[in-house]
Amino acid sequence: MILRDYKKEDSAVICKWLRSEAEFYRWSADRFNKFPIQENDIEEHYAPLIKTKRFIPLTAVDDEGNPIGHFIIRYPTDDNSFVRFGFIVLNPELRGQGNGKKMLRLGIEYAKEHLDVKRIDLGVFANNESARHCYESVGFKEYGRRNCEMPIGTWECIDMELYVK
Repeated sequence: MILRDYKKEDSAVICKWLRSEAEFYRWSADRFNKFPIQENDIEEHYAPLIKTKRFIPLTAVDDEGNPIGHFIIRYPTDDNSFVRFGFIVLNPELRGQGNGKKMLRLGIEYAKEHLDVKRIDLGVFANNESARHCYESVGFKEYGRRNCEMPIGTWECIDMELYVK
């Protein structure tokens, strides 16, 4: 597995991985607000953000170059010492085999080497226990909880962080 820059064509694969409304909202929170999502929805959301140079979408690919996972790194504030991981998703057929951990470790290394950050954070919904376990297994620790109003109900979000330097 390696990370490469997101390509527009990746959006079709990402859409296929989001099989249910609950799975979709666990991935996107309230950023898209419609299910099912279409390829152009992702591209339209990402394109202007990529131009800011503060939003870095990455795709994990296998040895043959096939997309197997995806996430973004963004600077949520003007503080360049930390970034936030988001839109984290893995091919459903490859979950539970250590691939999520491997992808996150590659993302952590990317943030350390290319972005020179001290801290990475992310949010995970309490109803996504397998993702939370994955994040904890690579070193993320809970630092807060909040309720998020989602189009399909109120969900508890757990904020997690990892200090990398």
